[in-house]
Amino acid sequence: MAATRKSRRTRKTRVTRKHEVKADLANFELAKARSSLTLQIYANKEKIGTLEVGRGSLYWQGGKRQRSERLDWSRFADMMDELAYGSQR
Repeated sequence: MAATRKSRRTRKTRVTRKHEVKADLANFELAKARSSLTLQIYANKEKIGTLEVGRGSLYWQGGKRQRSERLDWSRFADMMDELAYGSQR
């Protein structure tokens, strides 16, 4: 005989989103010079930063900063590896 399963009803809780990202693509083909993808990042409706992704590097500008910080892709990959996997000794 086949076992019968009781269906369980779960309540769906309404989740409020904490983060929001708005994107702007300067040039459709990122292979061209001065083309970039700009992401404006918000937390609780307050801007926490802007990430500009280009072909050769990316730039991070904090929400209330005047200057952006340039990272090349190799350094960015190293930072993400360390953040995700810990320091490699």
